[in-house]
Amino acid sequence: MSAPLQFPQISSNLIEIGPFVIRWYALAYIAGLLLGWQVLRRLVGMAPVVASKEQADDYLTWATLGVVLGGRIGYVLFYQPTRFLAAPLEAFAVWQGGMSFHGGLLGVVLATIWFCNRNVIPVLGFGDRLAVGVPIGLFFGRLANFINGELWGRPAAESVPWRMVFPHVDALPRHPSQLYQALLEGLALFVLMWVLSRRDNLRARLGFLTGVFAAGYGVARITGEFFRQPDAFLGFLYAGATMGQLLSIPMVLIGIWLMLRTDKIAA
Repeated sequence: MSAPLQFPQISSNLIEIGPFVIRWYALAYIAGLLLGWQVLRRLVGMAPVVASKEQADDYLTWATLGVVLGGRIGYVLFYQPTRFLAAPLEAFAVWQGGMSFHGGLLGVVLATIWFCNRNVIPVLGFGDRLAVGVPIGLFFGRLANFINGELWGRPAAESVPWRMVFPHVDALPRHPSQLYQALLEGLALFVLMWVLSRRDNLRARLGFLTGVFAAGYGVARITGEFFRQPDAFLGFLYAGATMGQLLSIPMVLIGIWLMLRTDKIAA
């Protein structure tokens, strides 16, 4: 068997000049939001038209707030509620890390509903266009997780040629699960969403693409979690599932429901 790979020691800071620091994680958020915004601008004008490009521009601010606030609040509530109840002010220390995708998703959903109602935009139609670009942010976010050496995988068998040692964790060869999740939740899901979004009949079924994303992400996350080491402060939960898997099950069910209930409308 080949020797395991060694985790590349990459600084979590992309640029560091005195007190000025740009972290890879921050860059991942920025890249995901900007590229997702460009995808949204392109899709909103395609039949059936659900919004203008100018409205897509205005939405970027609300999406950013939804992602950041929802992601942090979700992490506090889903993963470490007792810690933050003991020290509430630490909940605002976002620079210390700790963001939840499921919380960020809820934040974006609430921001989207508010924005669409205010601008008289069909929520599901706008959500369909928005969902296509979300995997881009997931892809960059998982790459940032890898660079930071966080959310590492479970121990891997010798038959896995790309098993990797994370020396800041232990000497065990592990799955580079961050890269698995980048490929599943990011690249594969984006390709699927983009291909489906090119079909006029599927775009006309308001809510269908949103359902594909919800179910697709849920399946990808549940799959990836089988290779990821659960958070030490949570461990394995009900029936050996992780928190990420339990939170993803409702997404799969909601996604399937959305796909089944959509009816074709006139373009």
